[in-house]
Order: sequence, then C-alpha cells, then structure tokens
Amino acid sequence: METDIRAYARNVAISAQKVRLVIDLVRGKEVVKALDLLKFTPNRAAHPVSKVLASAMANGEENFGVSRDDMYVYRIFADEAPTRKWRKFGARGRFKPWLRRTSHITVILRERES
Repeated sequence: METDIRAYARNVAISAQKVRLVIDLVRGKEVVKALDLLKFTPNRAAHPVSKVLASAMANGEENFGVSRDDMYVYRIFADEAPTRKWRKFGARGRFKPWLRRTSHITVILRERES
C-alpha cells in the first residue's frame, strides 16, 4: 500500500491562478530536482510552493523514514481560498472593488518504486 506524504499551506496571499503556473512546472518530478527548479523560478509564487514542498519532504523523512532521493511529487494543486474584498473610491462617488485573492496549496508525495 502506498503512503501519501502530505503538506499544506493555507491562505497564501497569491491567487490560485498564478500559483498554478508554478505548480505545473514541478508536477511529477523528483523532490530534490523540483526544489532546485523552484529556486531559480522568478515568479513570486515559487517561494511559498518551495516552502510547502520542503515541508512535505521533511515530513516524509521524519515521520515515514523515506529518503529524500526516493520521493517524487505525486499530486500538487492549488485551490481558491477566501477573497478579501476591499474598495477603492473612484470618480463621481463610486467605488471600485479590489479583490485580494488567496489560495490553498496542497502537496502529496510518494516513494518511488525501485
């Protein structure tokens, strides 16, 4: 039976659409290679994604005794979190809504079959 190694990041202050662009780069890759790739990715979303990936890797090593070289990204996804609605006042007494979008990042790792 496969054991899923999980890590979550909740209410990250970047929209899920922007996080998904970075997540698609590392899906299915080995964890060490994915972290190296994210280190040199210029997107702002790369930092929180790499932190969650490193946390999942540490969970696998500490809780399951799996070597970091044997783990790969089985599933990784970003869901929409609550949106904060702010307002910016415009001309003629109107206001323009600002939607501050946030996201939830989930990483699931598995051990590579020998």
